[in-house]
Amino acid sequence: MYKKYVNELILPTENKEVDYFLSLRRRIYNGLYPFKIFPQKGLNKIELAPITIFYGGNSSGKSTLLNIIAEKAEVVRHSAFSKTDLFSDYVGECILDSNEIPSHSQILTSDDVSDYLLNVRYLNEGIDVRRLELINEYTDRKYKKLKLINLEEYDDWKEDYDAKNKSEQQFVKERLMANTELKSNGESAMKYFVEHITEDALYLLDEPENSLSIDFQLELRQFIVDSARHFGCQFIIASHSPVLLSMEDALIYDLDTIPVQTCKWTELENVRKYFDFFEKHRSEFI
Repeated sequence: MYKKYVNELILPTENKEVDYFLSLRRRIYNGLYPFKIFPQKGLNKIELAPITIFYGGNSSGKSTLLNIIAEKAEVVRHSAFSKTDLFSDYVGECILDSNEIPSHSQILTSDDVSDYLLNVRYLNEGIDVRRLELINEYTDRKYKKLKLINLEEYDDWKEDYDAKNKSEQQFVKERLMANTELKSNGESAMKYFVEHITEDALYLLDEPENSLSIDFQLELRQFIVDSARHFGCQFIIASHSPVLLSMEDALIYDLDTIPVQTCKWTELENVRKYFDFFEKHRSEFI
């Protein structure tokens, strides 16, 4: 059964933005962002479904909307994001109609996933160094004469004994955690989403398809659908992945249209381009 924690986002109208700037005569600020974006798109009110997707090209406002909702809903954020002088003021001008939002609700961005993948890489490098150290230790202990002089040396003697009675692989494996490098970037990214998305919460995902192959995008798609349908999660997603856009019952906002409209995923420009491309090469698939 679907759940909703946020129902509607109301953005300031053009008149409200003008009134706000009139009040700023004596303030110094750097740039107008995120003002002057959405009135020009004819966007004022956004209905939010159990799965809502913001689609659009670069600078269309997808991530901006996610960040506005994240700030209004006060969800958990794992990494900082770039704010302008006026961002907090703009958020203050917005209205978010919401129910009680679970405290473990989160925004998960492509930067979060990238940081996670880097941490995995650094961990692997550390494990590789430790593996070499253990191989050298094994060699030293393997051919060392066993001698226990007193109980204070028992732990060291036990390591020598272990080396003599085990293969190098056994000795190293028992002392070294599994190298996570066995997982590809896609596997690690998918693992990140599975670990962070639990039951009964609001999740905002910023281009989660980054680092994911088509197979993992399909897996994430089903994971999101199941989490919304059966585990009480609501999703608001910024994406231009045809795979994610095709999710059943997703409410899609095309931020490239003026005024902004909701539409079917098959009506989106980049999806149509994929379709036209494959149609052009249809004979090659036979």
